[in-house]
Amino acid sequence: MSTEQQTEAPAEGDGGGVATGADTLTVTDNRTGRTYELPIEDDTIKALDLRQIKVHEDDFGMMSFDPAFTNTASCRSAITYIDGEAGILQHRGIPIEQLCEHSTFLEVAYLLVFGELPTRPQLEDWVHDVTHHTYVHEDIKKFLTGFRYDAHPMGMLEASTGALSTFYPDSNQILDPIERYLATIRLIAKMPTLAAFAYRHNMGLPYVYPDNDLSYPENFLSMLFKMTETKYEPDPRVAKAIDVLFILHADHEQNCSTSAVRGVGSSDVDPYSAVAAGIAALYGRLHGGANEAVLQMLRRIEKVDNVPSFLEAVKSREEKLMGFGHRVYKNYDPRARIIKNHADEVFEATEYNPLVEIALELEKHALEDEFFIDRKLFPNVDFYSGIMYEALSIPPGMFTVIFAIARTAGWIAQWLEMTDDSDKKIARPRQIYTGPRDTDYVPIGERTGEDRISGPATRPS
Repeated sequence: MSTEQQTEAPAEGDGGGVATGADTLTVTDNRTGRTYELPIEDDTIKALDLRQIKVHEDDFGMMSFDPAFTNTASCRSAITYIDGEAGILQHRGIPIEQLCEHSTFLEVAYLLVFGELPTRPQLEDWVHDVTHHTYVHEDIKKFLTGFRYDAHPMGMLEASTGALSTFYPDSNQILDPIERYLATIRLIAKMPTLAAFAYRHNMGLPYVYPDNDLSYPENFLSMLFKMTETKYEPDPRVAKAIDVLFILHADHEQNCSTSAVRGVGSSDVDPYSAVAAGIAALYGRLHGGANEAVLQMLRRIEKVDNVPSFLEAVKSREEKLMGFGHRVYKNYDPRARIIKNHADEVFEATEYNPLVEIALELEKHALEDEFFIDRKLFPNVDFYSGIMYEALSIPPGMFTVIFAIARTAGWIAQWLEMTDDSDKKIARPRQIYTGPRDTDYVPIGERTGEDRISGPATRPS
């Protein structure tokens, strides 16, 4: 606990002198003249240590105000390390470049969940368990068929993931090691199935059951695209690209959706409900919709010849350059550098698409333009993933769904870490109240004011 000292106007019970210490922060409250010494650990101070800073003894104490938690650590985590300035992304300390070159998504998922790379027998058992939990209950299929034909796949994925908790009621025993493991493999195994079923429903096609003879990415492609053939055989280049994309999206520290998983999970809810909360957060256009926005931009450009004029419009702020730059990475997104080569292979394996040609021309011009170089606006992972999905004829509504498949590994790893954290408490942010106080109730007959209801006179049923 922090200690309090003062430099001026000592109050009864306060020690004199200026606080010192190599691992402390000295704060002087100029309202009172009191000085406080706050311990520093991991280059942070505890927000609760601010509570001792008061003007009067009956005050609540000082709080920090940090909308969107832009400079507030909500947890300690050993899963993912990011250095945005240097363009570094590591999982359990291993650079993302090495994982994409040498590993598979399921191996990376094991790494995230268990904290270390598996031995060969461990990996074989893990892959077997995930592979043989890909099927969903037939009633889940019935649940999905109840959605409108044009229901957004993300809405279907969110609802069906949350519904899994009703099929596995024992999953609320969150400290039971067996139930935790079963929930882990079920979520990672069934997410591609739910995602593919949502896609097939949206396309008006019959559902395709998992093929456990195929690898994780191959099985997903089979459930998406299999038609009348007895056995679907995906192009190895495409399967590899999807696997790499899964690795690149597996976890990304405390982003909005991961924070949602931890926030909801802090109530000790089952993991299916917690992950459904993550999907709901990812559904928002500011989080998971970036690659879809890339496609919308490319369609506005229309043709290669319009790229120079579009970039000029970006410079004059008449247009926005989507898929370039990143909130975290202030240099080149390390994930973009990795996926670019695989994107080129996907383009070779698929039919010609004019939007791909526009994207490549846009990339070329932007990387040669000092305006964008000086502002460090380099292509990010969303730029390449969007045009890859387009090349594979995957509709934009599925882009974020595929993101969710990959991120499930990170979500469940974060949930597991949180449930074992001795510092864990139910999430309960503070607020700064800005409304009126001590206002008397006014009877309805005495109230006046303008009509605040706006909108159409009638709403569709």
